[in-house]
Amino acid sequence: MTTPNIPAGFEPHFRKAPLTDPWEPLYSQKTDKGVTVGLRLATPHTNARGLIHGGLIAALADAAMGYSCAQATGWTTSFVTISLSVDFVGAAEIGQWLAVKGEALKTGSTICFAQCLVRADDAVIARASGTFRVVPKKG
Repeated sequence: MTTPNIPAGFEPHFRKAPLTDPWEPLYSQKTDKGVTVGLRLATPHTNARGLIHGGLIAALADAAMGYSCAQATGWTTSFVTISLSVDFVGAAEIGQWLAVKGEALKTGSTICFAQCLVRADDAVIARASGTFRVVPKKG
């Protein structure tokens, strides 16, 4: 079932977190290369100037890259962020579709390296890279 204004292939996001609750509804799409998190931009996502807040972009990039590391390892381990770098190269506005596309670059027994492109509709507005530590899954 496709929801109006949500691109084909996206499903309601599979993981909830207190940080992202105010940003709902979130959507995601899993592929062989990683996980993309998407949402239709709205007022709760904006800064004082009415543009999409960089903190939203950074948080969703961090999540998409972490999920991509988990996807690459078959969801058998968990990850915590060691480092995160975001380059902002554009802006986004209310109403646009934000797609935060993560990709695991290299996974190992203790570290995963990932990258991410963030698009508002079809325009790239940010890129990110992250390093993640493998941690044992709880219970």
